[in-house]
Amino acid sequence: MWDREGRAFSTYKRMPSRDHSAVTDVEENSAHSQNNMDVQTTDPSWWLSFPHVVVATLASFLFGYHLGVVNEPLESISLDLGFNGNTLAEGLVVSTSLGGALIGSLCSGWIADGVGRRRAFQLCALPMIMGAFISATTKTLAGMLIGRLLVGTGMGLGPSVLALYVTEVSPASVRGTYGSFIQIATCLGLMGALFIGIPIKAIAGWWRICFWVSTIPAGFLAFFMIFCAESPHWLYKQGRSAEAEAEFERLLGGPHVKYAMAELTKLDRGDAADTVKLSELLYGRHFRVVYIGSILFALQQLSGINAVFYFSSSVFKSAGVPSDFANVLIGVANLLGSVIAMLLMDKLGRKMLLLWSFFGMAISMLLQVAAANAFVSGSASLYLSVGGMLMFVFTFALGAGPVPSLLLPEIFPSRIRSEAVAFCMSVYWVFNFFVGLLFLGLLEKLGPQLLYSIFASVCMMAVVFVKKNVIETKGKTLQEIEIALLPQE
Repeated sequence: MWDREGRAFSTYKRMPSRDHSAVTDVEENSAHSQNNMDVQTTDPSWWLSFPHVVVATLASFLFGYHLGVVNEPLESISLDLGFNGNTLAEGLVVSTSLGGALIGSLCSGWIADGVGRRRAFQLCALPMIMGAFISATTKTLAGMLIGRLLVGTGMGLGPSVLALYVTEVSPASVRGTYGSFIQIATCLGLMGALFIGIPIKAIAGWWRICFWVSTIPAGFLAFFMIFCAESPHWLYKQGRSAEAEAEFERLLGGPHVKYAMAELTKLDRGDAADTVKLSELLYGRHFRVVYIGSILFALQQLSGINAVFYFSSSVFKSAGVPSDFANVLIGVANLLGSVIAMLLMDKLGRKMLLLWSFFGMAISMLLQVAAANAFVSGSASLYLSVGGMLMFVFTFALGAGPVPSLLLPEIFPSRIRSEAVAFCMSVYWVFNFFVGLLFLGLLEKLGPQLLYSIFASVCMMAVVFVKKNVIETKGKTLQEIEIALLPQE
């Protein structure tokens, strides 16, 4: 599974078709000449880059953990800090981290380009440690909000840098599989927060332990990044070619270094050192790829995924399912879909997973519409509602969840990659915030049938958008993707 796919387009070994016969002759006649060829006929070992990617995905684990860490303990926090019954204060505790995430996301591209990917990960861990410490020790609402804001900046910085790092250190044959690790780590973080919060009602002050625990993976991320490879793409852009070559040897193995460096040379247009301006992302020759990335994240959020998460507990409760068990079911559906996506990403490709994922989400929302129909009996309504909700989360995790954060760094040209990812991730956080803010009000005014019909329509719009605008990037070099989306001038 790890290295069957992408044989024709592997990032570090692809060659023009006109050279195929020459390579065959060399293989048959001269092992010595074979060793001197730039082109490699085998994929780089996935095992060399695997540890670096695993350490980096701690950023995604922390992202998921901090998304879910206040859900169960919120009542205990409000009682201990003296704002119980104040819905505004409770909402701020949950949403302040989203404001911090927007700030972190907006700055992520310039930080990643300024100090490198490894140091950016360490800078991501620092506010998470500080924020968790403040949240765990505070005795006031203000302290909790400051802690959540700091944690949020790390939540916004981490996923953007992680998407860049995974794209730039992974061999093309397993880049999709590695990209799926991001979603899996997020699921594990959410489930970790759920399990850590189980004793919350039995042990007084346990919510403080929930925050303390998060400092452990954040500390691991900051420490183990010291031993991880820096992105060769970033090093090359800084004019540090010898260091980029050394990192390629760590990530791919010696036989693949020469071709990997040749690929970087092809991607370099001599303008990498120029400052990327916001205007370049909003119009001009880079507009199309930024438009695709931004719309993908907007459609992801407008599909209703957060609405499903917010409303799941009450739906399950009405079906007689305890909220704790309901959260476990949602977590299992999310994790199962993410694991299947990992297995299929480099086989079926990004575009195919996106298409079927959004289509499945649309069908799931139609099941919710049917469940809300007055003509459906009570038991049938509950089964449709619960089944549709689990199906929605599962199909989301198959493609709409993991693919955009992997696809974006692949489709952006090298020169604007970090800034463009930062911009699109900011779009993600803005839509995330407004969907969470407006969902319950819209549900009350429009009713579940109309609102879920709108979500289903958005999912079908996403199918059409993906079909018309997204290219398949499975196994292709970053240069091939760039040429396909941005013809050379």
